[in-house]
Amino acid sequence: MTDTKMVVTDLGEANARILAKEVKADFRRVEQASVKLMTHFTSAEAKRLFVRFFSTLQLNSHFVSVIARTKLKHEDVERVEALLRGKLGTATEELNKAIDGAEALFKVNGITSLATYDTKALEIEVGVISSTGRRYLELLNKFDQVMPLLQTLEIHEVITAREADIQRAGFKRAIRGVAVAARNLATGLRRRMNAMGTQDPAPEHRSENPAKGPARQDNALD
Repeated sequence: MTDTKMVVTDLGEANARILAKEVKADFRRVEQASVKLMTHFTSAEAKRLFVRFFSTLQLNSHFVSVIARTKLKHEDVERVEALLRGKLGTATEELNKAIDGAEALFKVNGITSLATYDTKALEIEVGVISSTGRRYLELLNKFDQVMPLLQTLEIHEVITAREADIQRAGFKRAIRGVAVAARNLATGLRRRMNAMGTQDPAPEHRSENPAKGPARQDNALD
């Protein structure tokens, strides 16, 4: 039978290109149990954000919530966790508003079908090691939901290409901002922990005889 297809569609090559650029995060020191979830992304934007930021966010949030607690006060760690949750909450709220707004525009303009992607969806199992990782994965899935909504509204000229691009860029910036915040917060806590390890020993542990140099050095290493 003659092949009557007018276009050649993707059979997974696009996903292979995206996954080839995946940031290889080192989880060998993470001794957490994880909840295994199958995740599904259809838009190129969500796929790329997931590949670039999800694993590194999990590592940084693990450092904040688990490793930092071994040396720092719980209150200090909790303040940092609250900042990160705030970032996640703000980004999630923005996407929820976008979904509700798009659905309202669909109804007003009589749009009944959603634009779909011809590229193959990215389906992959992930191990979620914290509530922060779970919330970030949910955020990425909401973003993936918004992308075809914007595309549909643009196709029907309900919004302009410029308006769609501005919204798309804003959501990407917010999602990226959560991951960057996690990295910066983890770095800040790591510096505090390192500073604690290099502080001079307490006066009572020092030799009272300044001439005994070697003794002072031994005490400083205790």
